[in-house]
Parts: sequence; structure tokens; C-alpha cells
Amino acid sequence: MSQTPTTSNTKLAERGDLATVLGVDTAGEEDITWTTLAGRVEPRSDSTFASSGATIRADLGDRLDPDLLERERERIADEIGRLPDVREAGVPDGPEGLYTEVAKPGWRLYDHLLEAGFFERLDETLPRFSAEHVETTARELVLTDRLSSALDDAGFDEVEKTALLSAVANDSERLSRWVPANQIPDDVEFETSTVPPLHQRAMGGALLWIRGLDRHLWQNEVLVTEEILDDAAWYVKAMLGGLFVTATAAHDLAAADRFTDEQLTAALTAGTAVQIVSQEELLHAVFYITDEMRAPSELR
Repeated sequence: MSQTPTTSNTKLAERGDLATVLGVDTAGEEDITWTTLAGRVEPRSDSTFASSGATIRADLGDRLDPDLLERERERIADEIGRLPDVREAGVPDGPEGLYTEVAKPGWRLYDHLLEAGFFERLDETLPRFSAEHVETTARELVLTDRLSSALDDAGFDEVEKTALLSAVANDSERLSRWVPANQIPDDVEFETSTVPPLHQRAMGGALLWIRGLDRHLWQNEVLVTEEILDDAAWYVKAMLGGLFVTATAAHDLAAADRFTDEQLTAALTAGTAVQIVSQEELLHAVFYITDEMRAPSELR
């Protein structure tokens, strides 16, 4: 299965950018990971993050089923563990296959959160994506040991975890284009009342793209390269990682109460951010197959 490259100049630059966002001096260092950053990031209190987390905890704690959340969270981790076999299988045999199966626990999580009014409450409570909001999210995230350990258990190595962190910290401009439904201007050319909450759009979109992979790869088999298959597997893993982070935060909200209010806000924000960035990257790496990307035509 595809791993995020550990030696490419692009990835090293992204990790350097991550360190810069977090205020950590890593000049000349190549081994920049979640764990190494966690030992050097200075904690900062943020009243907005604390108040948002406290509000969400008070409003949603009783609406969520902790047993269902833990069950589907574990099943998402199981599907993450199956992804190497999914990648090894190559192009699916038909329009519904292994990627469709991979998405199923995510849909059950989505349905429960939708029924509980989870997405609407996040839209009403969490700050809009901005450079400052994203920086604070990344800072809280890297200091949340329990979440780091949970991602370890779900099958993310240090490079992959750091890639998820980079997706949050290094894409504030892209994330800022995702606007909460209640903040969309009135003068847009569509009916704003039909737009789902931001966090619902992120999770539902990620799951739809995963479910659509079987058909896309099957229909475009003659165009698909090994690199495209690698990218598909990685971005699906990243999106499932975002769902896993959201599920972990929702379960903590419903039962465990081990995150601080700041950490709860950061985890909910980060889970959505990873889902957004990864689905957009999937589009460009897998769905929009250009002439430069496609497999060469066979000579006849």
C-alpha cells in the first residue's frame, strides 16, 4: 500500500512548514514527526477553543450513543487495517467492491451523528476555518497524546500521522473556502437553505468519494497506473483517519470525558479538516486522470 514518501523534497518541505506553523525550529532536521514535535511545542490556552468544547459537550453529550460510536470507531480502524489488501487487489472487478465495503462503518457513524443533530451543532458552535484557528487546532492536536496513541492503534505510522497533521496545519487557505452553512452569504446563486452543515458535507463527501472509487477505477482500468492505485489507497486511508479522529472525539464527548474542552474542539476540527483536504487531493490524484498521469496506450 502507498505510504507518504519520507525522503521527497516536497514532503520534507511540508513537514518543515508544519514545524513553522507550530513555532518549532527544525532547521537542518529531516526527522520531523508528530512525536518529535509534541516534545517541543509550547502549549497555549485558548478561551475560544475551551468555550466551544464546553458548549458542544453540554449540548451533545446526552444525544450520542457511546456504545455505537465505539463499535463503529473500532470497525473503521479494522477497515484501515484492510487497506493493504484492498490495494494489493488492484483495479476492482466491478462497480461495487472492496472500497464500497471499506466505507460501510463510516456510513453507520454518519447516520448516527446526523440523527443526533451533531453536524448542525458543530456548525453553530465551532469557529470558521482561518489561519489562526487552524494553527491552534494543530497545536492542540499534536499535544493530545491519547489521540496520537489511538492513531497508532488504528495503523498509522509516524510518517502517516505527521501527514495528517500537515493536512490540517498547511491548508488553511483551502479550508477557509469551506464555509459553515449558516455563514454562506445571501447573494450566492443557489438556495442556501438546502446546503448541509460544513462537517456533514465533509464526512458525507469523503464517504461518497470512497464508495465511488470501485466504479471509477473499474470503468477507467485502461487509464489506471500503479501510482494512481497507490494514491487511491493512501487518500482513502487519510479520509478514514479523519473519520476515526471524529469518531474518537464523539465517543469522548459521549462517554469517556478524557479530552479537555480545548482538545475536543481541536479533534473535531482536525477530523473534518483531514476529510476535506484528503477528498480534494483524491480528486486530483485519482479521479481527474490527465494525459500526463494515465497509463500509456497499447500500440496495436
